[in-house]
Order: sequence, then structure tokens, then C-alpha cells
Amino acid sequence: MKFIEELVLSPSSNPNNHPNPSLWQDDESAYHIHFECMASQCSILIECEQSEITKIAAKNAIAEAWRIEHKYSRYQENNTFTAIHTTPNIRQTLDDETSQLMIFANHAYRLSQGMFDITSGILRKAWRFDGSGNFPEQTTIDALLSKVGWTKLGWSEHSPSQLILPLGMELDFGGIGKEYAVDKMLSVCRHFLSNIPAAILINCGGDLICSGKRLNGDSWKVGIESINDHKKAKHIIALSSGALATSGDSKRFLVKNGVRYSHILNPITGWAIQNAPRSVTVAAPSCLNAGTASTLALLQESNAEAFLKSLGMPYWLSS
Repeated sequence: MKFIEELVLSPSSNPNNHPNPSLWQDDESAYHIHFECMASQCSILIECEQSEITKIAAKNAIAEAWRIEHKYSRYQENNTFTAIHTTPNIRQTLDDETSQLMIFANHAYRLSQGMFDITSGILRKAWRFDGSGNFPEQTTIDALLSKVGWTKLGWSEHSPSQLILPLGMELDFGGIGKEYAVDKMLSVCRHFLSNIPAAILINCGGDLICSGKRLNGDSWKVGIESINDHKKAKHIIALSSGALATSGDSKRFLVKNGVRYSHILNPITGWAIQNAPRSVTVAAPSCLNAGTASTLALLQESNAEAFLKSLGMPYWLSS
């Protein structure tokens, strides 16, 4: 692989001031584009014999990912997240994109019987996943739990653009934002490369999706990293369609009295999960569905594998 150039994006398409993406070339029809998004190292692999349209597709896909990151990030200002949270207890109108994400979050909440709840992000205020054994007080957790609960929102699937956010509650799109961005990047690439033979693989921090098989008819070979050695792959998967998403605690956890607690928090109890697999990878038609399933599996703790079997979706576990 040889370095070709930086893909310079305009300031308006890079609201978080990320470094510009770099373009690398494997051969005359295979390109790697590397960039940063949502605190992850990301890449777009495109097989296409037309380099200029490949660059255009990649630039627009990356701009889309950065747009989504900026729009829903709790760390940014003057974005949709800020607008929602600075007007509590007042009926507000959501844009179409946010309304659709709310519809998805509602379905996930209902199907998971409350285990997938985007109002539970506020629980992060009680927990610090730094590898230590420092636990929050139960009173702290209980106080935050009073501000958790999807059904406490003034929102209905019959009027998905209307929201009343109770004072003190938060919406956290972080659990679905990266996967949503991956799906959207593929859509953008497909739009620009629709009339040209091309194969696409998008990877954001281990959550990935492909457009189909490679130009030579082979599947993409992707690895699931070992939980003990991040430079090695425990599983090599042949991916010819759809997406893969991985959830786990290899980098964020607590250990106390010999018990490991994951950074994933149960929205009903407010506590970090334990006795769950260290890593769960799920295959699905979209990255958003794969990511939701992998997170829900971990929330089942010791019943994770039984839950995954009930879904009928391909999966890989590491303990």
C-alpha cells in the first residue's frame, strides 16, 4: 500500500476539525481512505477503476459521518443535541432525521422490554470505567435512575416529530450514532458509484458494512480482534453482504473483588453488567441493527448466547 494524498475537506464539512483523510492505494483499482470519527479510527475501502469518482464518493461519505457526529454529540455546541436539551418541559419539533432515530429507539426499547433505552446515558455520571475498583454509591445511582425511562418522555410514535423532554432527563444517541453513520456512509458511496462497477467496505472502530462482494467475486475478509491482543484477530469472517458490529469491555471496565464489570450499564438497575461475554459480534443487514443486537446481548449477561440464538442472527462470542 502506498500513500497517494490527503483528501482535503472544507471547514464546513469538518465541523469537529478532524485531520483531513489520507488516501492510500493498494493497486490501480483499490483504495484505502483513513480518517477519524466518533473517537474511532475509520476507513473506507473502495475497489473502482475510476479514481476521481472514488475520491468524490469518499469525501462525501466522510463529510456525512462528521455531520452526524457533530449533530448528535453531547460535546459540541450549536447542534441538535444542544437544542433538544436547552428547551426542557417545552414541546419542540424534531427534524425528520431525528424523528426517525426516535422511532428506531422506540422499537428497540419495546422489543428489548426496556433494556435498550437511550435515556439511560445519564447514568455515566455515576460511573468511571478506568480499570479501578471505584464504585458509585447506590444513592447516587438511584438519584440518576429517577431521570431514566423512555416512557417518561413526552413522545409518541403517532407524532414522532413532537417531543417534550422532562427537566433533568437526557437523550443519548451515542449508542446508535456510530452504527447509523456507517450505514449512511455506505448509502452515500453507493449514490456516487451507482453506475460504476465498485465494491465498498466501511469500517468505523470495528463496526463495518459492505456493499457486496469484491470486484473479483470474493468475499471481504475481516477480522474480529482478540480481547487479549488487539493486534491479532481471533476470528476471520468472510463478509459478502450486510454489516458486523461488536460490543465489549476490553478497554472500559471496572474490577472489584475479582469480578469484572463492563462499561455497559443496565438501564433498569443502573448497574454495570457482569458475567457477560467480553465481546459480542453480530451480523445483520444494517450496522444499526447489528450494533443494537450486540449491545442487547451483553445486557443479557450470562444469558447472552441464549438470547443471540433466539434472534437467529450470526454471532461470535469471546469470553
